[in-house]
Amino acid sequence: MIPRYTRAEAAEIWAPQTRFTIMFEIEAHAADAMAELGVIPKAAAARIWERGKGVVWDVTRIDEIERETKHDVIAFLTHVAEIVGPEARFLHQGMTSSDVLDTCLAVQLARATDLLLEDVDLVLAALKRRALEFKLTPCVGRSHGIHAEPTTFGLKLAGHYAEFVRARERLAMARFEIATCAISGPVGTFASVDPRVEAHVAAKLGLAPEPVSTQVIPRDRHAAYFAALAVVAASIERLATEIRHLQRTEVLEAEEPFDAGQKGSSAMPHKRNPILTENLTGLARLVRSAVVPALENVSLWHERDISHSSVERGIAPDATVHLDFALRRLAGVVERLVVYPKNMARNLDRLGGLVHSQRVLLALTQKGLSREGAYAAVQRNAMKVWREEGDFLTLLKADPEVAAALPPEELTELFDPTWHFVHVPEVFRRVFGDEAMTHTEAAE
Repeated sequence: MIPRYTRAEAAEIWAPQTRFTIMFEIEAHAADAMAELGVIPKAAAARIWERGKGVVWDVTRIDEIERETKHDVIAFLTHVAEIVGPEARFLHQGMTSSDVLDTCLAVQLARATDLLLEDVDLVLAALKRRALEFKLTPCVGRSHGIHAEPTTFGLKLAGHYAEFVRARERLAMARFEIATCAISGPVGTFASVDPRVEAHVAAKLGLAPEPVSTQVIPRDRHAAYFAALAVVAASIERLATEIRHLQRTEVLEAEEPFDAGQKGSSAMPHKRNPILTENLTGLARLVRSAVVPALENVSLWHERDISHSSVERGIAPDATVHLDFALRRLAGVVERLVVYPKNMARNLDRLGGLVHSQRVLLALTQKGLSREGAYAAVQRNAMKVWREEGDFLTLLKADPEVAAALPPEELTELFDPTWHFVHVPEVFRRVFGDEAMTHTEAAE
């Protein structure tokens, strides 16, 4: 984890103290179940909780033991024994290290996902508010980076809102799939630990028992989890890239907030750079970088090896922490995004009406011209506009073939940008429901 891009709430999930506390709870809950089954004394299970609950684990001491044992779980259990006393011998009965480590990781990933779901809710709230604010604010739509047809800025944001609704659903499914518990013994046969122990631990930790866990929880779950995070990161980057483009000096339809006292360049005092959305683009790349190693972790030798372990120690905290930070940053950018409707109107008119070429094309076909003939008539006048030989409407009115089919007043009507927005309310209804409708729209 990079402190610069880490929120305290997210870092806490991956802190050694948190990890050891979860590991203790797994062992202690398992001891409770074993006590009920008569495997260990009930007094021992009670003593384990009494001495271990709420303990601040000595991370330095655990690390010291691990340097000697070369085994992290044994190091932890040794330290627990130093605190709990003789009853610690009843811990880990019939269990294997992966029972503790995999279940602990599941708890951590579930908690991390809860944070991510909260983050997405913040992004959704900001996108919804701004989309409704600019629902019918005209701007140019672009394809291939080139002016295409009029759209609205609200419709742009509504599209991103719908995408983050899907992102939330993916995260919820990823959480459901990753939140599994394995307490099944050395190769997953339950030969040395009763399945009821696993069921008890799972219930206490809010997990589901893993149906078949060999010695580890199958890593297809983790691969799907990190893939889901990567798709969310891609959605972040798509919106960030849009804002970065809109902030370009030649466009300047929207820009990131620029606070009092903020500096854009060490050399050029005039600069207002899109540093937040550029940062989001970079963070999205970091999150996506977890996907390939997570996929490669699926193929382990037989019932288990540890080739996945070192990978997950890195990608689990990094991907979740960076995505948490990115989502919070994105929510803030959208909430405080500076929007320039006048510049949008200026850019919409920049090509002298070319954005209405399709309407003219369709009108000509309705008047009897073939599609090929209508396309040629519209295109030859459009190319003159690209060469700065006049404005589109004037050229069309002067074109004998076009003028013969469409009188001047009909041509002028074809240049009304509001025609493109007739169905925007219906799209908003699809995305936001009836609450997105104005009184006038609802009446209609």
